[in-house]
Amino acid sequence: MSVPFRAPLVALHDVTLAAPDGRILLDHLDLAFGPEPTGLVGRNGAGKSTLLRLIASGEAPRAGSIERVGRIALLKQGIRADDGWRVADMAGVGDAFDRLARLSAGKGSLEDAALADWTLETRYAAALAAAGLPVLDPERPAAALSGGQRTRLALAALILAEPDMILLDEPTDSLDRDGRAAVAELIASWKGGALVASHDRALLRNMDRIVELSALGARSYGGGYDFYAGKRAEERAAAA
Repeated sequence: MSVPFRAPLVALHDVTLAAPDGRILLDHLDLAFGPEPTGLVGRNGAGKSTLLRLIASGEAPRAGSIERVGRIALLKQGIRADDGWRVADMAGVGDAFDRLARLSAGKGSLEDAALADWTLETRYAAALAAAGLPVLDPERPAAALSGGQRTRLALAALILAEPDMILLDEPTDSLDRDGRAAVAELIASWKGGALVASHDRALLRNMDRIVELSALGARSYGGGYDFYAGKRAEERAAAA
């Protein structure tokens, strides 16, 4: 049976990645990521976070080029709430909720009426539930949430934004068991591409592919973490 072709959402051509201090992390990198869940592994400092930030930002790499198709959203490490942010702001729908409030109060403009999303409250509640959160007051200060709640709220923001590809940098850090399960369920149900940098083996077991970054470059392994670990053990035994 033939395997259906899935065009890449992100393609790296002869890319060089550099750390903020100018140190070269990866050189002559050729990779493609399509609409499937891919795990990104490697030692700390191998360039995983740098690669995700570069893909998400749209910036040009030190050398080479990156092609991007569609919209891309990044879930960063250590989610923090900026001063004055509400829950709605952190979920990426603060302006949309403000627009509905103006219209409900009879103070909305013609532009508000044209841009209003009357399904927002329903979609907001569904996104919070999918991220493992109860319905939160959109006006609640985001700083009042715990670190785990902020991470889940950031996951809900990804669901609401509906990008073509999501990039997750250590998404299960600081989460309890239910939170980790919510991340795994989000990735499993995601219809677009997902690139996940993580040390969480349980999460990585459900990937369609594992890409390992090292000083030697990038190597791709079809299958989840267990397949990858088995192949790496075979390679080390053969080298020995």
